[in-house]
Amino acid sequence: MAAERRIFGDAAAASVRAAAERVIVALDVPTAEEADALLARLDGAVRHVKVGMPLFCAAGPTYVAALKERGLAVFLDLKGHDIPNTVQRALERLTRLGVDMVTVHAAGGRAMLEAARDGVERALAPGQRRPLLLAVTVLTSIDARTLNEELGVAGGVEEAVLRYALLACDAGCDGVVASAREVPAVKAACGPTFVAVTPGIRPAGAARGDQARTVTPADAIQRGADYLVVGRPVTESPDPRAAFVQVVAEVAEALVNREGMKAAQGDERADGGESQDRASRRHARSNGA
Repeated sequence: MAAERRIFGDAAAASVRAAAERVIVALDVPTAEEADALLARLDGAVRHVKVGMPLFCAAGPTYVAALKERGLAVFLDLKGHDIPNTVQRALERLTRLGVDMVTVHAAGGRAMLEAARDGVERALAPGQRRPLLLAVTVLTSIDARTLNEELGVAGGVEEAVLRYALLACDAGCDGVVASAREVPAVKAACGPTFVAVTPGIRPAGAARGDQARTVTPADAIQRGADYLVVGRPVTESPDPRAAFVQVVAEVAEALVNREGMKAAQGDERADGGESQDRASRRHARSNGA
């Protein structure tokens, strides 16, 4: 298929291959056998997968190791949330699996987040690439009513996400998991290199399911997301590979548009600076400087 060749073609397809690196397919299935069957249907198109609690509880660390042996990047999304000592020990074990990303809940507080960071750093083997430590902010299944009335957290969802993001950043985490709706505020507060991983991705026309705060792949990229986690729109599709390729194509186009906007903004700032310099020189000459 032409769309597949765009991913695995020559150097001219580099932007699409880069887009594929940003799309994480959630292996949200209850057994290793089902995960293997899904990967077979994706037929080598996927580079980055997410392993969550159901699959990890069923298949355990050995399956994570098997995924790494296949050359896949693994986002291990277990959302650690416990006392600091327990989380530190857990993160040491998970880091030794060689995963590429791992999560804890920001709601665990500063001491727990710092303990998680220490656990990651203590467990690194010589030459091992450090996994990204990500703090989960507000689940994308939670809306303002749930946040306020059921969880007792005052304020809006974006306010809560931003508070958690700042806490995670100060505690030494590498980024957060948050809806793309909140990514612009997170990037503005924590800096452009603070990683934003966004679930709740739904292509136009896809069912929302139990997600309350969804965005399209293109919208997530335009808002500044670094990685997109895509589950049911791909895994429950009659043709998972084709669905994945479609998402990647949308991400690739959005990345080109985003970079174009950045370049245009840079040119505007440069033009503004030059205009200001010319005005300053004219002012200096008029004053005999």
